[in-house]
Amino acid sequence: MDAKQLGAKTEDLLSAEEIEDMMMAVPQWSLQDNAIEREIRLNDFRAAVDFVNKIAEIAEKMDHHPDICMYYNKVHLKLTTHKAGGLTHQDFELAATIDRV
Repeated sequence: MDAKQLGAKTEDLLSAEEIEDMMMAVPQWSLQDNAIEREIRLNDFRAAVDFVNKIAEIAEKMDHHPDICMYYNKVHLKLTTHKAGGLTHQDFELAATIDRV
């Protein structure tokens, strides 16, 4: 069930129980304080750059932007909703979308 079905605003802060439930939908991500994080290892530098560019396009369309760090062939992503002060449905929607890239 997504935020629209629940009648929640996507920018509403999630409770600890909601976060725990949502984490099951994105098992490759880890909970770190008020954010979810994932590191992705790609074949080489060019593949990492291409991946980051795809994520940038998705983030722009969703108007929700991850923190991205790239180290040669590794991309570290961190999602949180800064204006809400923690995790929201937007973070989990973007994480699930990234997982499909």
